[in-house]
Amino acid sequence: MLPWILSSAAKDEYMEARKPTTDIASSPDYEDPDSSPTVPPKADEMPTCLLCVCLSGSVYCEDVSPEMSTVPALPKETAYLYARFNKITKISNRDFEDMVTLRRIDLSVNLIAEIDDGAFSKLPHLEELSLAENRLIKLPTLPTKLVSFNANFNRLRSPGVKANAFKKLTRLAYLYLGNNELKTVPHLPESLQVVHLHNNKISTITDETFCKGNTSYYIRPNMAEVRLDGNPVKLSKYPHSFICLHTLPIGWYN
Repeated sequence: MLPWILSSAAKDEYMEARKPTTDIASSPDYEDPDSSPTVPPKADEMPTCLLCVCLSGSVYCEDVSPEMSTVPALPKETAYLYARFNKITKISNRDFEDMVTLRRIDLSVNLIAEIDDGAFSKLPHLEELSLAENRLIKLPTLPTKLVSFNANFNRLRSPGVKANAFKKLTRLAYLYLGNNELKTVPHLPESLQVVHLHNNKISTITDETFCKGNTSYYIRPNMAEVRLDGNPVKLSKYPHSFICLHTLPIGWYN
């Protein structure tokens, strides 16, 4: 055999020797028994400023996903909290503990049915509080510096709203208690400018509900708007009940 043929044959034999004798086994498709599907964290397990938007003393936690069922831990410097459109069910004393900088809290459109009595009472600078569109049947003690309080569209009943609930709120200007189940009107502080009590179950008032009996010399200068429409009370039976006001109650009445 010619030398170049031998050389070529030897080369082919060498190349064959370098080929693997068996195929490389491919990894089968299977799941690691120790691994589990990733479970998304719950709202109360996430840092507040990752779950919400924190901006210059304001915290925005509106319509949060995953669902928020409790008040989140707030930065100490928080002055304004907006936590509307969530699933919060209860407000406890510890939720706003030591939050002395809070000036406004808006918890509208949640599922709040219970509030610890002291949940808001130790907030010395709180001026605006909205609990509208929840499931409350009674009110907690309110901070004395409130200027605006909104509890429209709840299930408030007269036994759950003490007669003097607002008596010490000497700065309260706006009070919204419409669309509840109240049968009586609580004491209204002199500072009030607007009071809405429409769509309740109020059937009677007295000459001292808004004024001071038959004292014609008494004028209530701050009160600019009263709503009592949607109640069973017949205002025509109480002709002296509004003589101290600049305007009569607005709305449609029987």
